[in-house]
Amino acid sequence: MPDPEALPPPTHPVPRQRHGDYSEPGAAVDPIPIALSYHQQTKHHLDRYARSLGYLDWATQPDPFRIFKGTMRVELPLAADGLTTPYADLFTPLAVPVQPLDFRSIAILFELALGLSAWKEFKGSRWALRCNPSSGNLHPTEGYAIVPAQPNFEAGVYHYASHDHCLERRCWLEESGAADLARGLPSDSILVGLSSIHWREAWKYGERAFRYCQHDAGHAIATVRYAAAALGWSALLLDSFSDDDVAAVLGLDRDADFAGIDPHDREHPAVLILVSRGPVSTPPQALPVETIRAGHWTGQANQLSPTHVDWDIIDDVAKATWKPVTDWPGRVEPTPLPPLSSACRTSAASLIRQRRSCLALDGQTPIPAETFYRMLDHLLPRPGVPPWDTLSWPPQLHAGIFVHRVTGLAPGLYLLERDEAIHDRLRAALRPTFLWEQPADCPAHLRLYCLMQEDLRRTAQIVSCHQEIASDGAFSLGMIADFTQTIRAKGAWWYRRLFWEAGVLGQVLYLEAEAAGVRSTGIGCYFDDAFHELLGLNGNEFQDLYHFTVGGPLEDRRLMTLPPYAHLRRTRTV
Repeated sequence: MPDPEALPPPTHPVPRQRHGDYSEPGAAVDPIPIALSYHQQTKHHLDRYARSLGYLDWATQPDPFRIFKGTMRVELPLAADGLTTPYADLFTPLAVPVQPLDFRSIAILFELALGLSAWKEFKGSRWALRCNPSSGNLHPTEGYAIVPAQPNFEAGVYHYASHDHCLERRCWLEESGAADLARGLPSDSILVGLSSIHWREAWKYGERAFRYCQHDAGHAIATVRYAAAALGWSALLLDSFSDDDVAAVLGLDRDADFAGIDPHDREHPAVLILVSRGPVSTPPQALPVETIRAGHWTGQANQLSPTHVDWDIIDDVAKATWKPVTDWPGRVEPTPLPPLSSACRTSAASLIRQRRSCLALDGQTPIPAETFYRMLDHLLPRPGVPPWDTLSWPPQLHAGIFVHRVTGLAPGLYLLERDEAIHDRLRAALRPTFLWEQPADCPAHLRLYCLMQEDLRRTAQIVSCHQEIASDGAFSLGMIADFTQTIRAKGAWWYRRLFWEAGVLGQVLYLEAEAAGVRSTGIGCYFDDAFHELLGLNGNEFQDLYHFTVGGPLEDRRLMTLPPYAHLRRTRTV
């Protein structure tokens, strides 16, 4: 659970409970003000929090596992232990041997991207952890595979059931449909689809939940990319297709398959990712949507909660940010940078599965400046290097960093610019009294600036909803988005993409922390405008979208850790 956010008491009337009719999101009148208004209304403030129930209604806690009853299940082997790709090799193009795109490798892809990583147990209660982190460990993100015909797989659409590490066959295609699907994809490729169930987050976090669902989608995009990289494969986000297309391909618009469950338990389309054995310079321009829609569909979605609470504001922003068909934006190649370095020779599979969200930091452990710089360097995009080669757009987010315990670096407030093009606008927007000094030993290509030298541990704690975890690490940061200009220029649906980028940033920090022998966690509870005020930001040209902290963890030894798939037969391991 990357978000150890504590629930504040409600400061607004609790919304009414009702069962509403599912309304397919579509084009809204002037959707941009709706997205901007949602963001403004769901800010936490020093004197009040965004609306939530203010307590946990355990009787309505959503089931963390979506299944489709009545489907044929394809049991996948637990094969990730046999993948020995060193983590450091992921960042050297062509260094990783290319695995065949077959049954075993597809099983590894889903095990490392969306599978279970462990179970935790405390006083008889047990809960699962996954390779893709989630706010509050609530897991709104569901995964799908769209595969051409091959041994062990009929051509069609499959839902990934992480609890049992299997693919549920939602749709199979006859010979002509299978041929259409094969023609629509590059050779040796499959599609990975992601969707979101907003209710899973809203149950705990109320109206701010839509933000967290987008964070989680970004984390999942990154976990898919890292898993593909460990297999020597590429992964590319297909960002021209509409949400209508994604919903149709994943079967999310099939009312009959969701009949009998509450509309809140339905899934909203997120994205399709093209996963391929080879590099893909030009993605498919069309998908056989109607062929898939006309396929043979089976399965009934399970109900997640017996009753639900309505958060109309989430429905409104979901409709406003519903993506239309757009032209393929093309790849914007990043500025050439020195090769990435990593000293971690642990297998990528082991590192991905050992990742945890720390719940407390020790307030003592430092990290060397060299390690700090290396972590930040991994936040910069490079051609052919995961996870940033999955996204087609240049960086839209930058980092305001509280340095607490970095050996060789003065404590204070720093700024990392991930794209030099933002420098003039961002510098003009920040406080004029800032230093803008680059550390003497900082790599020349790393646009890191010291804004002020001061012990800001208390300040970091305050702006992250008074959570000590933000002050007890080696450093913490807030992710600053080029916000209003991006959304107004590109469309309301870009509101979600900005949060996706924040989630990808978070996943990089998670794995880099593990590689450095420390630990990290995402922080979704922060006082938006208090951080803006510290930086001197006025208006909403730039907005804070996500916080993160890295440091030495305090382990809760009361919790028992259990293997992720001990409940499956041993024959599933190969």
